[in-house]
Amino acid sequence: MDLSFSAVKKMYAAGVSLRPLIMACLDRCREEDPAIWIHLLSNEEVESYLLALESRAEDNLPLYGIPFVIKDNIDLAGVPTTAGCPEYSYLPTESAFVVQQLITAGAVPLAKTNMDQFATGLVGTRSPYGACGNSFNPEYIAGGSSSGSAVAVAKGLCSFSLGTDTAGSGRVPAALNNILGVKPTRGLLSTRGVVPACRSLDCVSIFALCAGDAGQIMRVAACYDSKEPYSRKKEWGSGVVHAGASFTFGIPAREQLQFFGNLEYENCFMEILETLNTIGGKCVEIDFSPFLAAARLLYDGPWVAERSVAVGDFLRTRPEVGHPVTREIICSGKPQSAEDLFRAMHKLQELKMETDTLLRPLDVLVTPTVGTCYTMAEVAAEPIRLNANLGYYTNYMNLLDYCSLAVPAGMTSTLPFGVTLTGPAFADERLLCLGARLHEAVKLPMGAGEYLPPGYSTSEQGEDSVHLVVCGAHLQGLSLHYQLQDLGARLIRRTETAPCYRMYALSKTPARPGLVRDEKEGKAIEVEVYALSVTAFGHFTSEISHPLGIGKLELESGEWLPGFIAEPLVSHDGVEITVYKGWRAYLQSI
Repeated sequence: MDLSFSAVKKMYAAGVSLRPLIMACLDRCREEDPAIWIHLLSNEEVESYLLALESRAEDNLPLYGIPFVIKDNIDLAGVPTTAGCPEYSYLPTESAFVVQQLITAGAVPLAKTNMDQFATGLVGTRSPYGACGNSFNPEYIAGGSSSGSAVAVAKGLCSFSLGTDTAGSGRVPAALNNILGVKPTRGLLSTRGVVPACRSLDCVSIFALCAGDAGQIMRVAACYDSKEPYSRKKEWGSGVVHAGASFTFGIPAREQLQFFGNLEYENCFMEILETLNTIGGKCVEIDFSPFLAAARLLYDGPWVAERSVAVGDFLRTRPEVGHPVTREIICSGKPQSAEDLFRAMHKLQELKMETDTLLRPLDVLVTPTVGTCYTMAEVAAEPIRLNANLGYYTNYMNLLDYCSLAVPAGMTSTLPFGVTLTGPAFADERLLCLGARLHEAVKLPMGAGEYLPPGYSTSEQGEDSVHLVVCGAHLQGLSLHYQLQDLGARLIRRTETAPCYRMYALSKTPARPGLVRDEKEGKAIEVEVYALSVTAFGHFTSEISHPLGIGKLELESGEWLPGFIAEPLVSHDGVEITVYKGWRAYLQSI
């Protein structure tokens, strides 16, 4: 089953009901490898979410009826949180802040997923609930610590999932299962209601099938949390958007690349550099050594002690519980003094000055997500060394306060290969836009299935693009946006019209607005600008019904672009909503 957002919304638009679709997803989850789950919700546990959705208007909910799963170190109200350790289990009375944002937006939780215990590991095998096998070849690791969350998305058991990422836990399993892994800017997604690993570094991560889906999740989840000390404010949607533009990408100097003897991964990386060049990229080699030096601080420095702050007392007072490797890492680190901490902090700041300087001329840094992959048997024989190898390109990220996106980038004879796009804090949207272009270019199906990402079918046509301005139900995350996704439309930017339009809510299903130009009493209205191929533009406009049409709209920049306009009669037949200055704001008010 294709559970990408556009596919799910298309099913609902075609008449599939919420309850049968969600129950079918649950049934498929029950038929899969039980090691994916720690707690799979029952029909009765899901029922409360369905009842709540059935009493709300679909157009008000950007994630209406989208099924998702949650790593089991993130709270879901009424379901035990174990963090991969049954003796640690507790029953939360409220959901984590980020989970509640998603549920409020209409998403439906299905399960809590398996993980490396206490989020300590990049392998996905350190769990008393069993090792979760790779979605392409179960003899290989799925990657961790968010193993179950990644495999569930890759196998098409849900539309997206939540993980966490302190040292790579949201990127490594994404790469090994051919899906996207968002490691957002630290603090952009609240960690309140998440069992800490290293609290000052922890991030909630997102697994999705395509960049468009990931962007919709981010727009819902990236809310400032006034009760979380590490939460940071940022208006999502204000970042730089690259669509069709050239860009400069950095890679580590060739002698600093490390593939641990995996020639197939090395070849995949060299091929993806060529692909980046073909979509407008210019490659620059940089000195990767300060990034590697920062990475070493994570486990050689005092941040190991921060893991002990989180759950060390529990493991020391209960020596009979806990995975042996996890317990060794958390409880057996060398003692760290306050002097050690400050020395490490000063060193980290020096390294950040160096890495910031290296990143400044670049639009993005591109590295392999992992240099190799291992079988279950190999990891069992050498659990710590091989785990460390998997973190070669990931461990520095949160220490240096960067954001990143793991993107599918190729296939070997056995497993997927992925790259990570890295940028400074709050460059999240830029990475998603570049990630979408790369994902299309590599022409890989989504996850372990056969379904192609939205936009693939039109990306090879070679036609000149046409810009289109939308203002209503076609906005990203709303009920008709899937129509643009299916036609391969690319978001160019979010902006406003010139301050000379009035907006009316039409009496149509699904609900949608109409814009009428009024230079005396009009206001600036929120809009989005998309690029479509000429063929796609023609197909799209042929489906527009009276009293709407396509005409020229004036933007706040002074540009005139094709976009939705309405005949003046809507001022009599519709309800004026200009005061809200946008369709989203109006929907939120009703």
